[in-house]
Amino acid sequence: MNAETATGEDTGPQDMERLIGLCDVVSPLAIRVAATLRLPDLVSSGCAAIGDLAAKSGTNPDALLSLMRFLTGKGIFTEPTAGTFGLTAAAHILTSDHPARLRGSLDLNGAGGRFDLSYTGLLETVRTGEAAYPKVFGRSLWEDMAADPYLASSFDGLMTTMAAFWAPDIVTGHDWEGVTRVVDVGGGSGDLLIELLTARPGLRGTLVELPATAEKGREALARAGVGDRAEVVTGSFFTSVPQGGDVYVLAHVLHNWADSEALDILRRCAEAAGPRGRVLIVDRVAGDGTVDYPDAAVNLHMLVVFGSKERTISQFTDLVAASGMRIEAVRHTPSGSALLTCVPAQPS
Repeated sequence: MNAETATGEDTGPQDMERLIGLCDVVSPLAIRVAATLRLPDLVSSGCAAIGDLAAKSGTNPDALLSLMRFLTGKGIFTEPTAGTFGLTAAAHILTSDHPARLRGSLDLNGAGGRFDLSYTGLLETVRTGEAAYPKVFGRSLWEDMAADPYLASSFDGLMTTMAAFWAPDIVTGHDWEGVTRVVDVGGGSGDLLIELLTARPGLRGTLVELPATAEKGREALARAGVGDRAEVVTGSFFTSVPQGGDVYVLAHVLHNWADSEALDILRRCAEAAGPRGRVLIVDRVAGDGTVDYPDAAVNLHMLVVFGSKERTISQFTDLVAASGMRIEAVRHTPSGSALLTCVPAQPS
């Protein structure tokens, strides 16, 4: 670092502009409010005048006008005549039927929006190392979803969107030869199990989930035409996991939990798998040294929301060993997930 850099004398206007842009909290919240109120949907349906928009969105007309004009200045809406609004290309992306499905992830009443709002507790998280979500909302995400069906449904929707990205890699990236039954532990609405059973007609599967999500999984498996080869078991992976499977899959589950809880989950799976079964961990693997921005962003997210982290291979190795298993193989996939095949530490 030279003297000029240390004193800031070489700082230009573009640096100040960039920093101010990074500090903006108004625009992100204003866009999320518009998404939550479904304002792009309303404008798209022909409701363009501020009075009609306020009536249909249940908002105060003057306050809504302030929001719409702010977002117009940000290029989200247009105002061709005073008090009448139209959509820009950006606003079209925020409509509910857009294939990006961005509106749902920005909805402040849904899981994605609450994830974002939990960052208001970031200062305390950095000071203590504890999750911000329970401090901001008064209870953990899991407790929050148990009490709020809309929140739980939005979380399931987010997981379905993400599973479409990484689930195919599990189907092709793991050796399923000789596997007759797979148990998807904490498998959400059954997205991965549907992919597996569809790709391998001779395979049977079990989905383990909490009651509300388990019912959604049962319905999804039936719609996909694989319900006759799938069993849905209601329960918590902290207490018991059904026996009899050849492979127990934990797909993007362990990174939601701190080490003590993750170890409990692994132990239940190891017990159920027995001496001849396998546990397949599917998760992002953090680098041991410096990391790039996407990995750093995900790691911070896990800390803020769950009080957890993205683990390195050495951390996974220690965690798996503590559960009485060892990592037999590691495969990396195009989607960024790693497949960690775990077997008993002592051969049967």
